[in-house]
This record gives sequence, structure tokens and C-alpha cells, in this order.
Amino acid sequence: MPDRIFLDHNATTRPLPEVREAMDRCWRDAYANPGSRHAEGRAARRALETARESIAAILGARPEEVIFTSGGTEAANLAILGFAEFVSTSEPTPPIVALTAGEHPATGETCRKLEQRGWQRHVLPVDAGGMLSTTDLGDVPWSQTRLVSVILAHNETGVIQDLAPLAARCAAREIPLHVDAVQAVGKIPVDFHQMGATALSLGAHKFYGPRGIGALLLRKDARLAPQLFGGHQEAERRPGTEPVALVVGMATALELWHAHQSTRTNHARALRDRLESRLPSECAPAVVHGARSPRLPNTINIAFPGLDGEALLVALDLAGIACSLGSTCASGSAEPAPALLAMGVPRDVALSSVRFSLGFENTLDEIDEASARIARVVGDLRRLRGSNPPSCSAES
Repeated sequence: MPDRIFLDHNATTRPLPEVREAMDRCWRDAYANPGSRHAEGRAARRALETARESIAAILGARPEEVIFTSGGTEAANLAILGFAEFVSTSEPTPPIVALTAGEHPATGETCRKLEQRGWQRHVLPVDAGGMLSTTDLGDVPWSQTRLVSVILAHNETGVIQDLAPLAARCAAREIPLHVDAVQAVGKIPVDFHQMGATALSLGAHKFYGPRGIGALLLRKDARLAPQLFGGHQEAERRPGTEPVALVVGMATALELWHAHQSTRTNHARALRDRLESRLPSECAPAVVHGARSPRLPNTINIAFPGLDGEALLVALDLAGIACSLGSTCASGSAEPAPALLAMGVPRDVALSSVRFSLGFENTLDEIDEASARIARVVGDLRRLRGSNPPSCSAES
């Protein structure tokens, strides 16, 4: 049994050997600038476009709808800011951007920039399971809404949204819909056209690809203003010499997921269910957030009432368990996760929550060992507090 058990795969994943080998071949054989008009440049262009076609086919898009970026954060920024540039803020009523309270910082902070430019924010409510409340969609000020951005699979809770009702309302009003699919792509099937989104962001390092590369899928007829300038690349939407090897690595990682998705999904779900069945009994009381909602097969967000999540995270690290409090991009914050508060989770319970996100390389033996270590840590911390934990429901 390894000294350390990595259960933080929603933060990042280790590039697979096949991915590294594909990138090594590309750096050797397709190293040239894909914009160069010579044989070496053409070889790089072929590698780039072959990867683009593969990614588009797997995600239900056209190749010309794939814009390569440095990752999911840049893709989300490009979509939100790029759509917003075509909206006037000088009208009598300010434009509105609608999103849920628990969006990833890549979306939330970008929308905050829009507020500084005169936009208003409308929060789309979720229910106790973290699902979008379709009954409340009628309360959205649609006449003022000019942009909607929502997360498909939540990075902290794993809850997967049914976006069809929201997408239909946006389409009927010709409102751009950006979908943050960074945690979804490479874990569950995603079909861009079938989803009805205007744009969709993804990042390779969430599904065993390299860091530093992602993409924005953009519907062919959508208007998007570039946020960088200085080149013709990516149909002038995202200038800069394309990192061909990273793109090839992303395509390879996605192809591997596509070829083995059933095996990976079943394995991840078995690991999750095993851990989820043991912790509430071995660490009672415990609360599994979003347990009754559709979730990513690899993600558990669980609270241990009476404990402090920060202290728990440190103690688990010392015990050889790598996990997180939620979004790595929001680490350092002592505030409870907005996504949990939006679900109606009490503040103290939210602050006692940690996230375990599993990978297909984890084993059942590792999960059993992790469960035992987690139970010891939780028990030790509760004894140190010298008080009985509050009683609570086993799931939410």
C-alpha cells in the first residue's frame, strides 16, 4: 500500500504515458510553427488540425468551432468577455448576466468584472441537491438578460445539471449561453450541439492531459470579440502560435477517455460508492452533499460536523491523503463554499466539508485504506475537541 493516496483528481490529473509519448513524438516530428509555409510547418499544421478534428468529433462539434486556449480559465474568460463586448451598457436598464451562486472563480470573477463595467448579476437558484431550479426560471429578468453562464458538472460537489430547460429559454431569446464543462469533459459524455450551448469551455489537465492547454467550443454562427491581439491564429479569436504538442496531448487524452469511458466510469463509481458507504458509518455523523442528485462518478463532497475543514485537510495530508476543500482556484479562502450555502447547507456544516475526487488509477484497496485513515483522523480530531459532534442527516 503506498504511503500517499491521491484523491484530488478534480484539481488535476497526471498525464498518461500515452499522452506524454504522443507529445514527445510531436516535439520531434512536428516541432515547426504551424503557420509556416514550408514542409515542416505543414507537418505541424497537419498534426494540429488532426487533433482539432478528433476533439470536435468526440464532443459533438465542428472542427471550425474549436478554439484552442491556455486552459479552462482562459476559455471561460474569452467567452464571457467576448460576448459582453457586443452589449451596450448605456441603455436605461443595465444588462444582466445570470449564473448560479456556486460558479467556479473562472466564471464568477469574470462576471464580477462585468459588474464593474455596469452589468448586474442575477443568481439562478439551486435546490437542496444543487440542481438548477427550473420552476424559478420564470423569475429571471429575461428582458434585461444578455448573457448566461453555468457550470455543467460542479467541481466541488460533482452535481451534474440538466441544462435543457435553461438552454431552450436562452435560444428562444437569442441569449448567449456559456457552459463551463471543465469538470465534465473526459468524465461524462458531452455533446456540444445537442446541449444547445453557444460556447463551452474545457481544460486538458482534468482528464489526464497536459496543463497549459484547453479549448472553447464556439457555435459557428456566434459573435465573439477576441481578448488578445497580434495574430491571425484560431480564426483571429485567440492569436498566438498554437502549442501543437500540447494540443496533440489533449486530443490523445480525450481519445483515451472516449475509448475506455465505460470501464473508467464503472470503476470510478465503484470506488466512490465504496468510500461513500464507509465514511458515514465510520465517521458518523457525516453529510454527503448532493447525494440524491446526478453526480460525477468520481466526486464526493462530505462534511464532518463539529470539525474545521482547514484543520481536517492538514491532518489528512499528514496521514497521506491528498484531498481538497473544493476549488483549488479559490484556495486560501476561509469562507464556506458558495455552492454549499446556495444548497441551504448551514455555514458550520459547509466549513467542515472536504472533497475527495477519485481517479481511474485508484484501486479498491487504496479506497479501503483511505477510509481507515480518514476515520482515524476524524476520530482523533473529535477527541481533541473534547466535545460530541452535532447530530445531522447522513446526506443532503
